[in-house]
Amino acid sequence: MQQTQSTQNIGLAAIWMLGAVTSFATMAVAGRMAMSAQLDTFELLFYRSLVSFSIVLCVAAVTGKLSQVRATHMRLHLARNVAHFTGQNLWFYALTLIPLAQVFALEFTSPLWVIVLAAILLGETITRARLIAGLLGFIGVMIITRPGATSLSPGTIAAALSAICFAATAVATKRLTCDVSVISILFWLTVIQAALGLICAGIDGEIALPPVHGILPVILVGICGLTAHFCLTTALSVAPSGAVMSMDFTRLPVIAVVGMLLYSEPLEWAVFAGAALILLGNLINLKAETR
Repeated sequence: MQQTQSTQNIGLAAIWMLGAVTSFATMAVAGRMAMSAQLDTFELLFYRSLVSFSIVLCVAAVTGKLSQVRATHMRLHLARNVAHFTGQNLWFYALTLIPLAQVFALEFTSPLWVIVLAAILLGETITRARLIAGLLGFIGVMIITRPGATSLSPGTIAAALSAICFAATAVATKRLTCDVSVISILFWLTVIQAALGLICAGIDGEIALPPVHGILPVILVGICGLTAHFCLTTALSVAPSGAVMSMDFTRLPVIAVVGMLLYSEPLEWAVFAGAALILLGNLINLKAETR
């Protein structure tokens, strides 16, 4: 009976992860389309946040959870969203410069950076499993970027730095979830990032409106950004982290095929080999944490 329930949970998680992978891939393609519509990353994130804010507000109102939105831990909310805003800008910028598969592969290093940042900011111990995971992740990054064989491009650097920013976001989120509801975290996420986007986009005195052909990509980025993380979070709530992480890795071959079909991007062995080591490091750490 227990085995049947476990199998059902894995199957349910697989369905949610299908939604997450689809959302992440769609967001990447839509983000690249929006950037080609003469929008910079600040403008894109400003409009994305407006779309996301509208969705969060409607969902909170319909479900009766608006009362859960409270102005507590605002310093931590601000720090979290500055890190996430920076990471998102770097991520979307990298999408326009390097193959989609390389961006996603470097993003998978984020859980490994969480190990380092959690030790520094939360005082967590770096265990032997965490150290092994970090070393495997480092080797994986070296294989993907191949320093010396090829020069490090701005896109590669941006993608790598975005993973560090996402790790800082995860650490801050971990602290916030102790006292703050998910709906409150999402509310302040969209509000603060809309404000940051407005400030950064308008610093030159001009904020470009999306052209007609750029409106749909911007809306898709806003919707998929929320659905991707909702699906991923839901999958984690019904199945073990190790199983979900393995499913999440399918994002890489999926986006590699999408990049090949839509943009004629080559399928490079180094990206898959390096990402496999990064995944192995993540799984070793997750298995040790589960114990």
